[in-house]
Amino acid sequence: MRKLFAYTLFLLSLILCFPSCSKQSIRETSVDSDPSDTSLLPTTYQHGIFVINEGNFNWGNASVTFIDYSANKTVQKIYQKANARNLGDVAESMKIFGALGYIVVNNSNRIEIVDFKSFKSLKTITGLHSPRHIEFVDSNKAYVTSLQRGISILDLHSNEITGTIAVHGWTENLVRFNHYMFVAAIGEFNKTSSRRKAQILVIDTRTDQIIDSIPTGKEPIGLAIDNKEKIWALCSGGYDYFEIPSIIKINPELRKVEEVFKFPTTQRVPSRLSINTLGDTLYFLNGGIFQMPIHSKGVPAFPLVNPNGRLFYGLTIHPVTGNIFVSDALDYVQNGVVYQYSPSGTLISQYTVGRIPGSFCFTPDDLH
Repeated sequence: MRKLFAYTLFLLSLILCFPSCSKQSIRETSVDSDPSDTSLLPTTYQHGIFVINEGNFNWGNASVTFIDYSANKTVQKIYQKANARNLGDVAESMKIFGALGYIVVNNSNRIEIVDFKSFKSLKTITGLHSPRHIEFVDSNKAYVTSLQRGISILDLHSNEITGTIAVHGWTENLVRFNHYMFVAAIGEFNKTSSRRKAQILVIDTRTDQIIDSIPTGKEPIGLAIDNKEKIWALCSGGYDYFEIPSIIKINPELRKVEEVFKFPTTQRVPSRLSINTLGDTLYFLNGGIFQMPIHSKGVPAFPLVNPNGRLFYGLTIHPVTGNIFVSDALDYVQNGVVYQYSPSGTLISQYTVGRIPGSFCFTPDDLH
């Protein structure tokens, strides 16, 4: 996972300089052809998962793969096939709100809005600065984090950027709690690491104002909220291995850290914090896939799933079944692979997807 952070640092530096089952037991069908051929597109995206493939930096080859559970197949490059044009450069994340899918395209500085049922492009939101993640406040607005220049406020009626919440440096994941948005703020890149102030920002969504902040370990890159309404933050420790990584538990009512769980070493950079549908078990990557019940007294010592030479890169948990989806970026050049595991770590299936599969988005029907 250290390549993930080196890659992100390289991306930011450019922006700042220039304003265990056998194969026989696993089923897989992959459909990939000329992106202009729309005949292989599903008639509807009812049950399945969208895989957001970052693509190679500055190559403009980001893509979205759809894994269709009912037909047990994958369909590659669905945005290109539906729109007869490329998605852009470095697709970071995707979320669905109502009938619309919002695809955040980092190095292209935009969000592509699609009708998720057809994946036809409806609008392109521009004027962003290296956007990372989107989270919906309500039916009226959303927030978009970025590598620089603050958190953008998106009007969901006009789908226009209407304002910015000033923040110094890089912001990452965000979770909503009542009328507040908790945002992971990594801080500014600087050769003097002590000047990179890592914290969780608290925004009052009624006023779009930062009203508080909670100090964290270095690089809080992941956030999740459990069934006790506690917020968990995964702090990577930094790509430069200057600090021991940690997982912290926050009381959002008091806006205070309740517990800190330290990792034993700086030799790995944990990432991709996720939580199961019951809200009682955390998952993250740290070479392998790790599982951590929220009542644990420390970080787990052994992985649920060993990497066995694979480069696990993206992670999510199915919101109903609790199945684990993890991607393997392989060598960052050839098409990646997505594995589906049961909650106990048994391999169920695997699928070939696009280049550098980094994040996932479930269809609305799969959320129930």
